[in-house]
Amino acid sequence: MESFYDNVSKESLIYLGVTLLVLIILYWGTSVLMKRLGKNPKYLLPKSAFRRLAFPLVLIFISILLRMKALRDLLNLEDAEYWFKKASTILFIFAMAWAMIALLKIIKKAVIQNYDIGVADNLKARKVYTQFTILERIFIFIIILLATGFMLMSFEEIREVGISIFASAGVAGIIIGFSAQQFIGTILAGIQIAIAQPIKLDDVVIVEGEWGRIEEITLTYVVVSIWDKRRLIVPTPYFINQPFQNWTKTSSELLGTIFLYMDYNVPFDKIREAQTEILNNTDLWDGKVNVVQVTDTKPNYVEIRTLVSAKDSPTGWDLRVHVREKLIEYLQENYPESIARTTRLTVERKDDKNED
Repeated sequence: MESFYDNVSKESLIYLGVTLLVLIILYWGTSVLMKRLGKNPKYLLPKSAFRRLAFPLVLIFISILLRMKALRDLLNLEDAEYWFKKASTILFIFAMAWAMIALLKIIKKAVIQNYDIGVADNLKARKVYTQFTILERIFIFIIILLATGFMLMSFEEIREVGISIFASAGVAGIIIGFSAQQFIGTILAGIQIAIAQPIKLDDVVIVEGEWGRIEEITLTYVVVSIWDKRRLIVPTPYFINQPFQNWTKTSSELLGTIFLYMDYNVPFDKIREAQTEILNNTDLWDGKVNVVQVTDTKPNYVEIRTLVSAKDSPTGWDLRVHVREKLIEYLQENYPESIARTTRLTVERKDDKNED
């Protein structure tokens, strides 16, 4: 015991003890402050914020302790100064990157918790969700990239090799740049989608002839959930460079079209009355648009187009199916003669021998 205390100076113990005390006070103070802010409704900080930051903070404090000479004196490992400092640097960079990502997620949760994407009029909520989801992934990608670079550059050997490679590989860099052009373009397309928002989460789109909803947006691809449960994976540059239909770009409200092909003696006013009654008896209609028009005429039939409106595209689809079915039933029961028919005539040709 005496030899141990002889190797450990009183100054090292004092420095280490004071540092530990300061770090514990900082950790406790941060915990109390964040928990109080989380309980106060005036602040946007979620209650679980400190849990996300607790472990990165501990790692930062450990990295500070590893860099202290007092700890090496205490452990009698003065010869391992190089490795202690390298471990401290790498741990500090890793913990800072972790803390920044955790802080980013806390900010995202604090903002989007005020927006409900499940309500009928969710355009603003979907805009916020889309922006924060894409920007979060962009920042996480940048943070991880920079943290990895800083870790590698902390080693003198790697730094020297990297500088020599950069100095002698101009042509190779140009080739790599051209090779990565598509990847860079994909990343930039993801950033453009976050800013300009040609699409948003839960938007109803028609892409490559498929009807579906935007389920996920990443930096490099977009997942479209097709109506029959399939998933269409589309590169993000597609939504910048190619035309596509977005049914909910500015509003989730949608007009539904129904076509009927009827005989010329169909009573148009009766169809209007029937459609009005059908719409008044269903919750699918939003009460805004109810139109019946004759849009075309052919030798054997007339084309009738009806317009109805609904709060969103799934409801609009159900409403169109419902109105079409009820109108056909109404015509079958009340005006069966007005349904368009094609008359076929069969002409029998007698054989010349039979005529004789």
